[in-house]
Order: sequence, then C-alpha cells, then structure tokens
Amino acid sequence: MRTLEISDETYDKIKDQLGAEDVCDVLTYEDLVGKKWFFRSVTYHLVGYVDKQVGKFLRLNNASWVADSGRFMDAIKHGKLNEVEPVGIAFINLDAVVDFFPWKHSLPTSQK
Repeated sequence: MRTLEISDETYDKIKDQLGAEDVCDVLTYEDLVGKKWFFRSVTYHLVGYVDKQVGKFLRLNNASWVADSGRFMDAIKHGKLNEVEPVGIAFINLDAVVDFFPWKHSLPTSQK
C-alpha cells in the first residue's frame, strides 16, 4: 500500500469535483468541532474551522466574516463568496445562530 499526501485545498477540490458528500450527523454542539462550517446569525455570517466549544460559544480558526455571500447556492455548493474578510480566530454565540451549513471548500485566506 502507498500513501499520497496532498494539501487540504487539493483534497477539497477533488471532493468537490467528484461530488463526494460527507455524512453530516449533528446531535450535539460537540459534533460541530473538527469541521468547517458556514454560519448565519441574526446579524452576520461567518465561515471557519470549529476547533473548540466553550459553553455556548464555538471558537473558529481561519475564520472569515462574510459581508456578501452572493448567490447562496453558489456559496454553499461551490465556495464562491462575493465579499469576505479573513479575521483569524472568531467566537460565535450559538444562541444567535439561525442556521449553519457544512463548508466543503478551502477557507478564504484573502480579502475580497
């Protein structure tokens, strides 16, 4: 058996091209940890990698504030965002979350 190492970005592109769907079972807030998510709250949107739950807050690494998601299907299905501001680490209050979606794409790394 041989092992081939690829970057997370390349892995995400391959999954997107093959149409691979991750099973997304969320039974508790802890199930959000270790995955990338697009969150919509009552006042703003964030995308990032959830690395920790702190009470009713989630800590997102490589987080970005999404000022304009553009066409929503294009954002979720293809990772296309119109206006985005990478912020590094962010915390989101789960009481303010309206809904959230698995993010199967590379996280934004530059301002757009």
